[in-house]
Amino acid sequence: MEIKIQLTSNKKVKPDSSVLGFGKYFTDHMAMITWNAEKGWHNARIVPFENLSIHPASTVLHYGAEIFEGLKAYRRKDGGVQMFRPMENVKRLNRSAERLCLPTIDEDVAFELLTKFVEIEQEWTPSASGTSLYLRPFMFGNDEALGVHAVHNAEFVIIASPVGSYYKEGINPVKIMIENEDVRAVRGGTGYAKCGGNYAASTRAGKRAEDKGYSQVLWLDGVERKYIEEVGAMNVMFKINGKIVTPMLSGSILPGITRMSCIEVLKSKGFEVEERLLSVDELLDAMKTGALEEAFGCGTAAVISPIGELMYDGVKYPVSGGKIGEVTQMLYDTLTGIQWGTVEDKFGWIYKI
Repeated sequence: MEIKIQLTSNKKVKPDSSVLGFGKYFTDHMAMITWNAEKGWHNARIVPFENLSIHPASTVLHYGAEIFEGLKAYRRKDGGVQMFRPMENVKRLNRSAERLCLPTIDEDVAFELLTKFVEIEQEWTPSASGTSLYLRPFMFGNDEALGVHAVHNAEFVIIASPVGSYYKEGINPVKIMIENEDVRAVRGGTGYAKCGGNYAASTRAGKRAEDKGYSQVLWLDGVERKYIEEVGAMNVMFKINGKIVTPMLSGSILPGITRMSCIEVLKSKGFEVEERLLSVDELLDAMKTGALEEAFGCGTAAVISPIGELMYDGVKYPVSGGKIGEVTQMLYDTLTGIQWGTVEDKFGWIYKI
């Protein structure tokens, strides 16, 4: 695939690692490729970072025809840069595109554009402990008409942002509120797709939890309101009587790449992992009897987020004595070690730039 490259003549000053935060600063360039029903995918390009210009009737603005991905590039101690399982993000992007009736993109084309973009922007990858270059590929429909129909025009864009350490003061357990009013998704809906509408619909419950002093919500299923699904923007896992239990992918849960990686690491170390329905009643019983030994969320941003307290119907339940469990710590150390190149990658997950 020919990728046209237009480098900027006005490079930005890179921010100090101490002020990065998440998604506040953006690199010098962005990658783009255009699709329409007549030509298919064409005009792949890497251009200076700038505002997008879209028609006020653009499909994405009125009907939410949008999907996105999130992954990171990491700076190794030897100065090189690498990505963690990038092809899995490309595959998931296409699954999301199919669900939102957006055009799928050839995996090799998307991967080549992504890796070329990171190669050009790799100097933006910070080297301070815990920092990384966050990559945000996204696709949106931009038909210039108000009719509701399958998309005829779309753009695929990749932008990047250097981000700070998720745990500035060390990895500490968070407090989670089990949500029993709003629901995130239902089977047959868009729960398994990574689209903006899922996140917009979750904001109200997240705000209620925040107002009560909780970091995120733990979602229940949208039909029976009794089965555990996921935590905020992360998948969730529990250690119950020595076994690792995580909600099965039933169509309303995002198939997380970190989730998949956790399961593979756990099985490689001899843990029994159950992907199944887990009711809130079973979880409450496990908390009351002490059978619940650990709980944690897993996702791209935090990698592993230990849960130190769960709250349901106004009752607070401590988890692991409010401390990080051994399995939780092992997964965090293993995955972050592989990502930053300090632990051997026995799984073939790393792609070096």
